[in-house]
Amino acid sequence: MFSPEGPTFRELTVQALSSVERGYDLLAPKFDLTPFRTSDRVLEAVTRALRPLGPFGTGLDVCCGTGAGVGVLRRLCERRAVGVDFSAGMLDVARSTVPATPDGPAVHWVRADVLRLPFERSVDLAVSFGAFGHFLPEERPALFARVHAALRPGGLFAFPVAAPPRVGSRLYWTLWGFDAVMRVRNALWRPRFVMYYRTFRLPDVRGELAEAGFEVETTPLEDLGRRSDGSPRCRLVVARRR
Repeated sequence: MFSPEGPTFRELTVQALSSVERGYDLLAPKFDLTPFRTSDRVLEAVTRALRPLGPFGTGLDVCCGTGAGVGVLRRLCERRAVGVDFSAGMLDVARSTVPATPDGPAVHWVRADVLRLPFERSVDLAVSFGAFGHFLPEERPALFARVHAALRPGGLFAFPVAAPPRVGSRLYWTLWGFDAVMRVRNALWRPRFVMYYRTFRLPDVRGELAEAGFEVETTPLEDLGRRSDGSPRCRLVVARRR
């Protein structure tokens, strides 16, 4: 799973025993060498799916990490691409790896808690990649409400959601085991490190987005293929501010 240049077991252990913010500060220099970075294949599929829904002026990557999603916004937005994250370490890496270009939109990096996003009706497109496991289910309504407030009327909030693993499959038990270990860790150790893979269920999320004031649609990301039963491996959630 990890390249030889990636984080060592000891480094990952230290990260896991830290808070979410401190853990990502520590992991930031090697994050792009781990499987936790959103793959270029997923980023490209999302870009293709969103392009016909534009044009967009200003884009916002919610929990931008090292900036992979800002690369998507630079291809879709005409004026500005903004990445927001609460990890100073991740933002430092993003600044060095996603430089602004003279012929593209302006790129800005903002350190902030996304539950208190400092934007109001100023964003046309918000995206997020792989960050929702860091929010407890009871925190998601506040997150979706802040993204809704940041968007202009008619603005879009989009993110990919992978199909859940089949019950009883190897991946199913792997994720179940990871979440169980994380719950035990958080019951016994402070500060907490919130990262759960099985709490972000699409039916629940659709309802929470609707409660926040979004009209919600999903579309298969055909570039990522289909499973043996014909269902898509990944869907794109597109939530539009009413």
